[in-house]
Amino acid sequence: MEAAKKEEPSGVDLWTRLGRPRCVVAPMVDASELAWRMLSRRHGAHLCYTPMFHSLNFVKDPRYRAESLVTISQDRPLIVQFCGNDAEALLEAGLLAQPHCDAIDINLGCPQAIAKRGRYGAFLQDDWELLAEIVSTLNKGLSVPVTCKVRVFESIDKTVAYARMLEAAGCQMLTVHGRTREQKGPLTGIASWEHIKAVRESVKIPVLANGNIQCLADVERCLRATGCCGVMTAEGSLYNPAIFEGRNPPSWEMAAEYLDLVDLYPCPRSYIRGHMFKIFHHCLSLEENSDIRDILGKAASMDEFRTVVEMFKSRYLPIHEGELPWNITYTDYNLDLPPWLCKSYVRITPEEHIKKIEEKVHRNADTMFDQKENQDVLIGKRPRDSTENGLSKKKLKKLQKRERTSCNGRREIVMCQNDCKNPMGLKCSFSLCKTCCRIKCYVDHEDCAGHGILTKTRREKARKYQMDVTDDDNEKSSNTDFIENITSNSTVQTQLMDESW
Repeated sequence: MEAAKKEEPSGVDLWTRLGRPRCVVAPMVDASELAWRMLSRRHGAHLCYTPMFHSLNFVKDPRYRAESLVTISQDRPLIVQFCGNDAEALLEAGLLAQPHCDAIDINLGCPQAIAKRGRYGAFLQDDWELLAEIVSTLNKGLSVPVTCKVRVFESIDKTVAYARMLEAAGCQMLTVHGRTREQKGPLTGIASWEHIKAVRESVKIPVLANGNIQCLADVERCLRATGCCGVMTAEGSLYNPAIFEGRNPPSWEMAAEYLDLVDLYPCPRSYIRGHMFKIFHHCLSLEENSDIRDILGKAASMDEFRTVVEMFKSRYLPIHEGELPWNITYTDYNLDLPPWLCKSYVRITPEEHIKKIEEKVHRNADTMFDQKENQDVLIGKRPRDSTENGLSKKKLKKLQKRERTSCNGRREIVMCQNDCKNPMGLKCSFSLCKTCCRIKCYVDHEDCAGHGILTKTRREKARKYQMDVTDDDNEKSSNTDFIENITSNSTVQTQLMDESW
C-alpha cells in the first residue's frame, strides 16, 4: 500500500487544521470509544483520541481492526493512537487508519506492565535510535501528520533533549504527561508542569499538557503555567464528562446521555460498566448504595444499566431538588460537593499510601500475635522459654523483625484445624492444610476444590468406567451366545433336511 504524496505541514499548520483545540480527551484503553468521544464532544472537548491500538494486531487481524476503529463523519477532529516497536508495522497500521483520522499518534507514555512485556509505550524512551527511526518512517510514509505522547524523565534537561529528538525525527505535535514512567497507580503523585513548560519553550511544534486536570479552573491554570497550546485529560473526563464546561451535573444525567449514545454507537458491555462505575464512583463508595453496586457489577444488558441509572435518580433527585433533607451519616469522605454530582477522583498522595501500607503491616502482625495466643490457649500449649503472650522468644523475635520489614501487606495466617504446624489453605473446603486435607479426602471419600484434591470424583469416574466395561463384556458375551445358538439351530435344520431327502 502506498501513501499519497503529502505536503510537509509544520506543527502550527497541523494545529490550525485541527481547529486550534485547547480541551482534549486522552486516548484511554477500553474507555475512549466512539460513544464516549461523542459524549465528550457534546460537552466541550475540541479534540479526541481513539484508544491505543496494537499496531501488529491492527495489521494482521481484520476483525480486530473493524471492531477497534469505529468512527463517523461527526467524530472529527480525531487522532488514532498506535503502540508498537516495529517501524514497518506501525507504518502499515497508519496507512490503514489514515483515511479515517486527522493524524496518527505513537504511544510512548504507557507505563503499565503489559507495555514492559511488549516493549512499547514508555519502555521505549531509552532507545532513542529506534524511536527516531519509527517517527521518521511514519512521517515520510503517511499522508497525515505524526504526533507523539510521552512521559518525562527525572531530569528536565534529558526531557528537553528527548522532545527535541522526536521533533527532529518528524513529530509534528507533542503531548507531554508530566509524570515519570514509575509514577503510576497508588504512587502516581503530582505531575510536573515545570517539565512540560521546559519542553514547550524548547521546541517549535505545538505541545499539549497532560496531568493534574480535575476541573476547568485547572485547565486555565495549566495553560498559564506551561504556555502550552492545549490541555489533555483522561481521568478528569471519565469521572465528569462535562469537565470542559465547568459544570458538575447530576451523575444520572450524564449516565443516561451516555447510554443513549451507546444505543446509537454500540460498544462492549465491559466498556459501559467501566464508565458507569466511574460516573457513579462517589455514590457507589457509600455503604447505603451497596445494593446498586451489586446490580451494576452483574449488569449485562442495556435495560439493567438503565435500571441502575433510574435507581440513583429516584434515590437522590428529591434530595438534589431540596424536596428531602440529606442526612449525612459519615464524615470521612471529605467531599466539597454532594456525592451524586459528577466530579473528579482525587488520589491519595504516595506518602499517604505508604503510611497506610505500614499501618496494615502492623495490624497484620498484631493479628498474628492474637491468633497464636488464642490457639495456644485452646490446645493448652505453652512453649519452653516462652514469653507472657505464649510465644517463644525466638518466634517473637522473628515476628518483630517481620513487623519492621517494609512490604506490600501480609495476609492473615490461620492454622490448620487439625492442630498441625501448617497454615490452613485459604480455599480449603475443610479448613485444613494440604497434607491433612489429602488424608481426609482419602479416608472420608471427599473432594476439596480449593486444594484440587478430587478423590471422590476420580473414584466415581473409575467405578463408572468399570461398570461400563463390565456392561460391554456382558453385552459381547450375550451377542456371542446368541450367534452360537443361531449357528447351532441352522446346523440342526440342515441335518433334518438332508435326512428327509
